[in-house]
Amino acid sequence: MNEMVADGQVIVDHQTALISVPKVICREIRTTDADGVISLLTRGFSDARGRKFWVAAFSRLASHPTPPGYPRYGYMLEADGEPVGIILLIFTAIEDSAETRILCSVSSWYVDPKYRAFATLLIACALKHKHITYYNVTPAPHTWKILTAQGYRKFSSGRVVATPLLSPPVRGARTEEFSAGLDLAADLSSFEIDMLRAHQSYECLSVICRAGGETHPFVFSVRRRFGAIRFAFLVYCRSQENFVRLAGTLGRFLALRGILLVILDANGPVPGLVGRYSNRNPKYCKGPSQPRLGNLAYSDRAMFGV
Repeated sequence: MNEMVADGQVIVDHQTALISVPKVICREIRTTDADGVISLLTRGFSDARGRKFWVAAFSRLASHPTPPGYPRYGYMLEADGEPVGIILLIFTAIEDSAETRILCSVSSWYVDPKYRAFATLLIACALKHKHITYYNVTPAPHTWKILTAQGYRKFSSGRVVATPLLSPPVRGARTEEFSAGLDLAADLSSFEIDMLRAHQSYECLSVICRAGGETHPFVFSVRRRFGAIRFAFLVYCRSQENFVRLAGTLGRFLALRGILLVILDANGPVPGLVGRYSNRNPKYCKGPSQPRLGNLAYSDRAMFGV
């Protein structure tokens, strides 16, 4: 097996006396690759997600404000002009605590069984940006050891299923669904306003809570279980403490919309919050920093609804 790097592409030409495997190229996914990429992902995830899901995911990546110099969609393995492996990546400039960092949500990795020997090349391309932080918020249990071997570490060991309605409300606080017509306070940054607007377009519930003369942004990804029970993942808050303090007020707002349970990432029980912690569903990151608990903005959980 001979390997070489040319113009940022890893090229492999694998031949033996008995078999001949087509030349495999690992490169960035382009907009023109959409149909082939969507078809491969539909085959690879046929048990859980249909073509409609991947069409919507690709469309959201197409309009996402990807920082310059990073791939808009991710990377693919290509053999004879056809995609045979895919890894979707969401690169975002995240503003948090007056600091802007590039984070990358890693999502939806699949390689055709005939080309599994080249899967490591796909991962090498995906993780080549050493100065940024990658994170995976929806890893399947059978991939946890693989992620550890790739240098990932846990940043959340589990989650809390909370009932915010049972927390006391903050006197004088009020909650509103975000809309363009709201009188937005100056204490919301331009990043937060754009983030609220973008996540609303992802069918998330974007909310602002006014309390004590301040405006606090929140984003929830709302789901249904058994077709009827509504619950929400906490996708964004300024801090976990901020959510706990305003949980009672938010809980009443959510209850009026049929949402009684909120799931949030945690490393143990959260003091001041009525809920139950479990060490299921860990989340992993790799790089110089790690995502803050309570900030999964522009992750695949928010953008794709996974």
